[in-house]
Amino acid sequence: MKRVFLIVLDSFGIGAAPDAADFGDEGVNTLGSIAATGTLKIPNLTALGFGNIDGVGAVDGVENPLASVARLRELSRGKDTTTGHWEIAGKVSEKAMPTYPDGFPDEVISAFEAAVGRKVICNLPYSGTDVIRDFGEQHVKTGDLIVYTSADSVFQIAAHEQVVPIEELYMICETARGILQGKHGVGRVIARPFEGTAPDFKRTGNRRDFSLKPPYGTMNDRLKEAGLDVIGVGKIGDIFAMAGITETHPTHCNKEGMEETSELANKDFHGLCFINLVDFDMLYGHRQDAVGYANAINEFDKWLGDFLPLMRDEDILMITADHGCDPSDNSTDHTREYVPLIKYSKNSEPKNYGTVDGFGFIADTVLEYLLEEK
Repeated sequence: MKRVFLIVLDSFGIGAAPDAADFGDEGVNTLGSIAATGTLKIPNLTALGFGNIDGVGAVDGVENPLASVARLRELSRGKDTTTGHWEIAGKVSEKAMPTYPDGFPDEVISAFEAAVGRKVICNLPYSGTDVIRDFGEQHVKTGDLIVYTSADSVFQIAAHEQVVPIEELYMICETARGILQGKHGVGRVIARPFEGTAPDFKRTGNRRDFSLKPPYGTMNDRLKEAGLDVIGVGKIGDIFAMAGITETHPTHCNKEGMEETSELANKDFHGLCFINLVDFDMLYGHRQDAVGYANAINEFDKWLGDFLPLMRDEDILMITADHGCDPSDNSTDHTREYVPLIKYSKNSEPKNYGTVDGFGFIADTVLEYLLEEK
Protein backbone atom coordinates (compact mmCIF):
# COMPACT_ATOMS: atom_id res chain seq x y z
CA MET A 1 0.00 0.00 0.00
CA LYS A 2 1.77 3.13 -1.25
CA ARG A 3 1.74 6.27 0.90
CA VAL A 4 3.33 9.69 0.42
CA PHE A 5 3.80 12.10 3.31
CA LEU A 6 4.30 15.60 1.88
CA ILE A 7 5.26 18.13 4.56
CA VAL A 8 5.34 21.87 3.84
CA LEU A 9 7.48 23.82 6.29
CA ASP A 10 5.54 27.04 5.77
CA SER A 11 7.93 29.83 4.66
CA PHE A 12 11.22 27.91 5.00
CA GLY A 13 13.00 29.55 2.07
CA ILE A 14 16.66 28.87 1.34
CA GLY A 15 17.82 31.99 -0.49
CA ALA A 16 16.69 34.69 -2.90
CA ALA A 17 15.18 33.51 -6.17
CA PRO A 18 16.60 34.96 -9.41
CA ASP A 19 13.63 37.33 -9.69
CA ALA A 20 13.60 38.32 -6.00
CA ALA A 21 14.37 41.97 -6.85
CA ASP A 22 11.09 42.15 -8.78
CA PHE A 23 9.32 41.48 -5.49
CA GLY A 24 11.46 43.85 -3.40
CA ASP A 25 13.33 40.90 -1.89
CA GLU A 26 16.87 41.14 -3.20
CA GLY A 27 19.32 39.36 -0.89
CA VAL A 28 16.78 37.64 1.35
CA ASN A 29 17.55 34.25 2.88
CA THR A 30 15.28 32.74 5.52
CA LEU A 31 17.62 29.83 6.20
CA GLY A 32 20.63 32.11 6.36
CA SER A 33 18.95 34.39 8.90
CA ILE A 34 17.98 31.61 11.25
CA ALA A 35 21.34 29.85 10.91
CA ALA A 36 23.08 33.12 11.82
CA THR A 37 21.50 32.94 15.28
CA GLY A 38 23.83 30.05 16.13
CA THR A 39 20.93 28.05 17.57
CA LEU A 40 20.09 25.85 14.55
CA LYS A 41 20.61 22.16 15.37
CA ILE A 42 19.21 19.84 12.70
CA PRO A 43 21.09 16.51 12.69
CA ASN A 44 18.28 14.56 11.04
CA LEU A 45 17.74 17.02 8.19
CA THR A 46 21.51 17.18 7.76
CA ALA A 47 21.78 13.39 7.52
CA LEU A 48 19.05 13.35 4.89
CA GLY A 49 21.12 15.76 2.79
CA PHE A 50 19.71 19.21 3.49
CA GLY A 51 23.18 20.75 3.32
CA ASN A 52 23.76 19.11 -0.08
CA ILE A 53 21.04 21.19 -1.74
CA ASP A 54 22.29 23.74 -4.28
CA GLY A 55 23.12 27.07 -2.68
CA VAL A 56 22.74 25.93 0.92
CA GLY A 57 25.91 27.14 2.58
CA ALA A 58 24.54 27.60 6.07
CA VAL A 59 24.36 23.84 6.74
CA ASP A 60 27.14 21.36 6.06
CA GLY A 61 26.66 18.76 3.38
CA VAL A 62 27.34 15.07 4.04
CA GLU A 63 29.25 12.54 1.99
CA ASN A 64 26.48 9.93 1.88
CA PRO A 65 23.07 11.62 2.19
CA LEU A 66 20.12 9.39 2.97
CA ALA A 67 17.66 11.19 0.71
CA SER A 68 17.31 12.76 -2.71
CA VAL A 69 17.40 16.56 -2.72
CA ALA A 70 16.65 19.52 -4.96
CA ARG A 71 16.37 23.29 -4.92
CA LEU A 72 13.07 24.45 -6.42
CA ARG A 73 12.35 27.79 -8.08
CA GLU A 74 8.76 29.06 -8.12
CA LEU A 75 7.25 29.87 -11.51
CA SER A 76 4.01 31.47 -10.26
CA ARG A 77 3.71 35.24 -10.00
CA GLY A 78 3.50 35.39 -6.26
CA LYS A 79 5.17 34.59 -2.98
CA ASP A 80 2.27 33.52 -0.81
CA THR A 81 0.69 30.41 0.64
CA THR A 82 -1.97 30.00 -2.02
CA THR A 83 0.21 30.27 -5.12
CA GLY A 84 2.96 28.21 -3.47
CA HIS A 85 0.70 25.33 -2.52
CA TRP A 86 -1.19 25.37 -5.79
CA GLU A 87 2.11 25.13 -7.66
CA ILE A 88 3.25 22.30 -5.40
CA ALA A 89 0.03 20.59 -6.51
CA GLY A 90 0.85 21.21 -10.17
CA LYS A 91 -0.89 24.49 -11.02
CA VAL A 92 1.18 27.55 -11.92
CA SER A 93 -0.47 30.94 -11.31
CA GLU A 94 0.75 32.93 -14.28
CA LYS A 95 -1.17 36.04 -13.24
CA ALA A 96 -0.54 37.59 -9.85
CA MET A 97 -3.48 37.66 -7.48
CA PRO A 98 -4.62 41.20 -6.54
CA THR A 99 -2.93 43.05 -3.69
CA TYR A 100 -3.97 46.27 -2.00
CA PRO A 101 -1.05 48.40 -0.78
CA ASP A 102 -3.45 51.32 -0.12
CA GLY A 103 -6.26 49.24 1.37
CA PHE A 104 -9.40 47.91 -0.30
CA PRO A 105 -11.47 50.21 -2.52
CA ASP A 106 -14.79 51.66 -1.38
CA GLU A 107 -16.75 49.32 -3.65
CA VAL A 108 -15.38 46.30 -1.75
CA ILE A 109 -15.70 47.77 1.75
CA SER A 110 -19.21 49.14 1.15
CA ALA A 111 -20.46 45.81 -0.19
CA PHE A 112 -18.87 43.97 2.72
CA GLU A 113 -20.30 46.30 5.38
CA ALA A 114 -23.78 46.05 3.87
CA ALA A 115 -23.61 42.27 3.71
CA VAL A 116 -22.40 41.65 7.27
CA GLY A 117 -24.11 44.55 9.08
CA ARG A 118 -20.92 45.84 10.72
CA LYS A 119 -18.61 48.75 9.94
CA VAL A 120 -14.94 48.37 9.02
CA ILE A 121 -11.95 49.99 10.71
CA CYS A 122 -8.28 50.13 9.64
CA ASN A 123 -8.40 48.89 6.00
CA LEU A 124 -4.64 49.19 5.55
CA PRO A 125 -1.65 46.86 5.16
CA TYR A 126 -0.64 45.98 8.71
CA SER A 127 1.22 43.52 10.90
CA GLY A 128 -1.24 41.11 12.51
CA THR A 129 0.00 41.75 16.02
CA ASP A 130 0.28 45.51 15.57
CA VAL A 131 -3.21 45.83 14.14
CA ILE A 132 -4.93 44.43 17.24
CA ARG A 133 -2.71 46.57 19.43
CA ASP A 134 -3.68 49.72 17.53
CA PHE A 135 -7.34 48.99 16.71
CA GLY A 136 -8.35 46.31 19.23
CA GLU A 137 -9.78 48.65 21.84
CA GLN A 138 -11.85 50.53 19.25
CA HIS A 139 -13.18 47.22 17.95
CA VAL A 140 -14.19 46.07 21.44
CA LYS A 141 -16.03 49.33 22.11
CA THR A 142 -17.85 49.57 18.77
CA GLY A 143 -18.07 46.04 17.36
CA ASP A 144 -16.56 47.33 14.12
CA LEU A 145 -14.48 44.75 12.27
CA ILE A 146 -10.73 45.20 11.87
CA VAL A 147 -10.02 44.60 8.19
CA TYR A 148 -6.42 44.69 7.00
CA THR A 149 -4.15 43.24 4.36
CA SER A 150 -0.42 42.74 3.68
CA ALA A 151 1.91 42.47 0.70
CA ASP A 152 0.12 39.19 -0.04
CA SER A 153 -3.26 38.74 -1.68
CA VAL A 154 -5.26 38.54 1.55
CA PHE A 155 -8.36 40.10 3.14
CA GLN A 156 -7.90 39.61 6.88
CA ILE A 157 -10.61 40.13 9.48
CA ALA A 158 -9.60 40.47 13.14
CA ALA A 159 -12.25 40.28 15.86
CA HIS A 160 -12.29 39.65 19.60
CA GLU A 161 -13.89 36.30 20.39
CA GLN A 162 -16.03 37.89 23.13
CA VAL A 163 -17.31 40.55 20.72
CA VAL A 164 -17.76 38.44 17.60
CA PRO A 165 -18.19 34.73 18.44
CA ILE A 166 -15.90 32.52 16.41
CA GLU A 167 -18.67 30.90 14.36
CA GLU A 168 -20.03 34.34 13.46
CA LEU A 169 -16.55 35.42 12.40
CA TYR A 170 -16.31 32.38 10.13
CA MET A 171 -19.68 33.23 8.58
CA ILE A 172 -18.49 36.81 8.03
CA CYS A 173 -15.39 35.46 6.28
CA GLU A 174 -17.54 33.23 4.07
CA THR A 175 -19.57 36.30 3.12
CA ALA A 176 -16.37 38.18 2.29
CA ARG A 177 -15.17 35.24 0.22
CA GLY A 178 -18.35 35.45 -1.84
CA ILE A 179 -17.79 39.17 -2.47
CA LEU A 180 -14.09 38.89 -3.27
CA GLN A 181 -14.29 37.25 -6.67
CA GLY A 182 -13.29 38.28 -10.18
CA LYS A 183 -10.97 41.28 -10.28
CA HIS A 184 -10.99 41.40 -6.46
CA GLY A 185 -10.48 37.67 -6.08
CA VAL A 186 -7.84 37.68 -3.36
CA GLY A 187 -6.08 34.43 -2.66
CA ARG A 188 -7.36 34.14 0.90
CA VAL A 189 -9.85 35.63 3.31
CA ILE A 190 -8.44 34.97 6.77
CA ALA A 191 -10.26 34.92 10.11
CA ARG A 192 -7.94 36.38 12.77
CA PRO A 193 -9.66 36.02 16.16
CA PHE A 194 -8.05 37.43 19.28
CA GLU A 195 -8.67 37.65 23.02
CA GLY A 196 -7.61 39.53 26.15
CA THR A 197 -7.79 43.16 27.19
CA ALA A 198 -5.96 46.28 26.04
CA PRO A 199 -3.05 46.66 25.70
CA ASP A 200 -2.40 42.91 25.94
CA PHE A 201 -4.57 41.50 23.17
CA LYS A 202 -3.35 38.17 21.81
CA ARG A 203 -4.37 36.19 18.75
CA THR A 204 -5.95 32.82 19.45
CA GLY A 205 -5.40 29.52 17.68
CA ASN A 206 -8.78 29.69 15.91
CA ARG A 207 -7.46 31.22 12.71
CA ARG A 208 -9.10 29.91 9.57
CA ASP A 209 -8.34 30.52 5.88
CA PHE A 210 -11.01 30.80 3.18
CA SER A 211 -9.20 30.34 -0.12
CA LEU A 212 -10.18 30.71 -3.71
CA LYS A 213 -10.99 27.36 -5.22
CA PRO A 214 -7.94 26.20 -7.17
CA PRO A 215 -8.04 25.49 -10.90
CA TYR A 216 -9.36 22.03 -11.67
CA GLY A 217 -6.87 19.23 -12.19
CA THR A 218 -4.48 19.60 -9.27
CA MET A 219 -2.51 16.67 -7.93
CA ASN A 220 -5.21 16.33 -5.27
CA ASP A 221 -8.02 16.13 -7.85
CA ARG A 222 -6.24 13.49 -9.87
CA LEU A 223 -5.50 11.31 -6.85
CA LYS A 224 -9.05 11.58 -5.52
CA GLU A 225 -10.52 10.70 -8.92
CA ALA A 226 -8.27 7.65 -9.02
CA GLY A 227 -9.86 6.48 -5.76
CA LEU A 228 -6.88 7.25 -3.57
CA ASP A 229 -6.85 9.00 -0.20
CA VAL A 230 -5.88 12.67 -0.06
CA ILE A 231 -5.55 13.58 3.61
CA GLY A 232 -4.98 17.20 4.57
CA VAL A 233 -3.32 18.11 7.87
CA GLY A 234 -3.24 21.67 9.18
CA LYS A 235 -4.60 24.31 6.81
CA ILE A 236 -4.30 22.18 3.64
CA GLY A 237 -8.08 21.73 3.45
CA ASP A 238 -8.55 25.49 3.70
CA ILE A 239 -5.83 26.31 1.15
CA PHE A 240 -7.48 24.12 -1.47
CA ALA A 241 -11.08 24.97 -0.43
CA MET A 242 -11.38 21.18 0.12
CA ALA A 243 -11.03 20.56 -3.64
CA GLY A 244 -9.56 17.09 -4.08
CA ILE A 245 -9.32 16.49 -0.33
CA THR A 246 -10.91 13.30 0.99
CA GLU A 247 -10.18 13.82 4.69
CA THR A 248 -9.07 16.83 6.73
CA HIS A 249 -7.41 17.21 10.11
CA PRO A 250 -7.23 20.92 11.07
CA THR A 251 -4.62 21.86 13.65
CA HIS A 252 -3.74 24.93 15.71
CA CYS A 253 0.06 24.67 15.80
CA ASN A 254 3.09 22.73 14.61
CA LYS A 255 2.97 20.40 17.61
CA GLU A 256 -0.57 19.28 16.77
CA GLY A 257 0.34 18.90 13.10
CA MET A 258 3.34 16.71 13.83
CA GLU A 259 1.38 14.60 16.33
CA GLU A 260 -1.43 14.13 13.81
CA THR A 261 1.07 13.09 11.13
CA SER A 262 2.62 10.50 13.45
CA GLU A 263 -0.83 9.10 14.20
CA LEU A 264 -1.63 8.84 10.51
CA ALA A 265 1.66 7.02 9.91
CA ASN A 266 0.32 4.24 12.12
CA LYS A 267 -2.91 3.95 10.12
CA ASP A 268 -3.61 2.22 6.84
CA PHE A 269 -4.33 4.48 3.88
CA HIS A 270 -3.43 4.50 0.22
CA GLY A 271 -2.44 7.84 -1.25
CA LEU A 272 -1.23 11.22 -0.06
CA CYS A 273 -0.97 12.78 3.38
CA PHE A 274 -0.43 16.52 2.68
CA ILE A 275 0.74 18.48 5.75
CA ASN A 276 1.25 22.20 6.40
CA LEU A 277 3.17 23.31 9.48
CA VAL A 278 2.33 27.00 9.82
CA ASP A 279 4.14 28.18 12.96
CA PHE A 280 7.38 28.91 11.11
CA ASP A 281 5.59 31.56 9.08
CA MET A 282 2.87 32.76 11.44
CA LEU A 283 4.76 32.92 14.72
CA TYR A 284 8.35 33.55 13.67
CA GLY A 285 8.83 34.76 10.09
CA HIS A 286 6.19 37.47 10.16
CA ARG A 287 7.18 38.46 13.68
CA GLN A 288 10.85 38.81 12.75
CA ASP A 289 11.89 36.24 15.36
CA ALA A 290 14.91 34.45 13.92
CA VAL A 291 15.76 32.64 17.17
CA GLY A 292 12.19 31.41 17.56
CA TYR A 293 12.25 30.24 13.94
CA ALA A 294 15.49 28.32 14.51
CA ASN A 295 14.09 26.66 17.63
CA ALA A 296 10.92 25.67 15.76
CA ILE A 297 13.03 24.04 13.03
CA ASN A 298 14.99 22.26 15.76
CA GLU A 299 11.74 20.91 17.20
CA PHE A 300 10.69 19.67 13.78
CA ASP A 301 14.05 17.97 13.37
CA LYS A 302 13.64 16.18 16.71
CA TRP A 303 10.18 15.00 15.67
CA LEU A 304 11.59 13.89 12.32
CA GLY A 305 13.99 11.57 14.12
CA ASP A 306 11.01 9.83 15.70
CA PHE A 307 8.93 9.82 12.52
CA LEU A 308 11.42 8.19 10.15
CA PRO A 309 11.27 4.79 11.95
CA LEU A 310 7.48 4.81 11.53
CA MET A 311 7.79 4.78 7.75
CA ARG A 312 6.92 1.59 5.90
CA ASP A 313 8.86 0.09 3.00
CA GLU A 314 6.59 1.63 0.34
CA ASP A 315 6.32 5.05 1.99
CA ILE A 316 7.85 8.24 0.60
CA LEU A 317 8.50 11.34 2.71
CA MET A 318 8.84 14.70 0.97
CA ILE A 319 9.78 17.89 2.84
CA THR A 320 9.52 21.29 1.16
CA ALA A 321 8.27 24.89 1.60
CA ASP A 322 5.88 27.23 -0.19
CA HIS A 323 7.83 30.55 -0.10
CA GLY A 324 10.18 32.39 2.24
CA CYS A 325 9.62 34.76 5.17
CA ASP A 326 13.06 36.05 6.10
CA PRO A 327 12.88 37.06 9.79
CA SER A 328 15.84 39.40 9.44
CA ASP A 329 14.90 41.45 6.37
CA ASN A 330 13.34 44.91 6.42
CA SER A 331 9.70 43.86 6.31
CA THR A 332 7.28 41.42 7.95
CA ASP A 333 6.11 40.08 4.57
CA HIS A 334 6.80 36.85 2.71
CA THR A 335 9.95 36.72 0.61
CA ARG A 336 10.59 35.41 -2.90
CA GLU A 337 12.99 32.51 -2.38
CA TYR A 338 14.05 29.12 -3.58
CA VAL A 339 12.62 26.29 -1.47
CA PRO A 340 14.18 22.96 -0.49
CA LEU A 341 13.00 19.52 -1.45
CA ILE A 342 14.02 16.40 0.44
CA LYS A 343 12.65 13.06 -0.80
CA TYR A 344 13.28 10.02 1.37
CA SER A 345 12.26 6.40 1.19
CA LYS A 346 13.85 3.31 2.64
CA ASN A 347 14.40 1.58 -0.70
CA SER A 348 15.46 4.34 -3.11
CA GLU A 349 18.91 5.44 -4.21
CA PRO A 350 19.59 9.07 -3.17
CA LYS A 351 20.00 11.55 -6.02
CA ASN A 352 20.79 15.27 -6.21
CA TYR A 353 18.50 16.89 -8.78
CA GLY A 354 20.29 20.23 -8.56
CA THR A 355 18.11 23.29 -9.20
CA VAL A 356 14.69 22.60 -10.72
CA ASP A 357 12.33 25.14 -12.26
CA GLY A 358 8.85 24.80 -10.80
CA PHE A 359 7.36 23.47 -7.59
CA GLY A 360 5.29 21.21 -9.85
CA PHE A 361 8.22 18.80 -9.80
CA ILE A 362 6.67 17.64 -6.53
CA ALA A 363 3.25 16.94 -8.06
CA ASP A 364 4.86 15.09 -10.96
CA THR A 365 6.84 12.91 -8.56
CA VAL A 366 3.84 12.13 -6.35
CA LEU A 367 1.56 11.30 -9.29
CA GLU A 368 4.14 9.15 -11.03
CA TYR A 369 4.61 7.09 -7.88
CA LEU A 370 1.00 6.74 -6.75
CA LEU A 371 -0.65 6.37 -10.15
CA GLU A 372 1.88 4.20 -11.95
CA GLU A 373 -0.28 1.12 -11.33
CA LYS A 374 -3.53 2.84 -12.30
